[in-house]
Amino acid sequence: MNGRQFIGKVRRWARARNLEVRFVASEGPGSHGTLYAGDRKTTVKDRKKEIGKGLLGKMLGDLGIEKDEF
Repeated sequence: MNGRQFIGKVRRWARARNLEVRFVASEGPGSHGTLYAGDRKTTVKDRKKEIGKGLLGKMLGDLGIEKDEF
């Protein structure tokens, strides 16, 4: 899954829970940005590149999303 797909899945997950989601591309170094879901946030690397399993797990943890919910 790449960064763009991750953001889309988080948006769907958050919508089902009535949480506000926003991605701010300017809040991050280089091609990174910050994804907010409710009162939690995570950094998303280049939206075109693949996200490895370890990083995906960390990002889900940052947002409080269980892997089986995603």
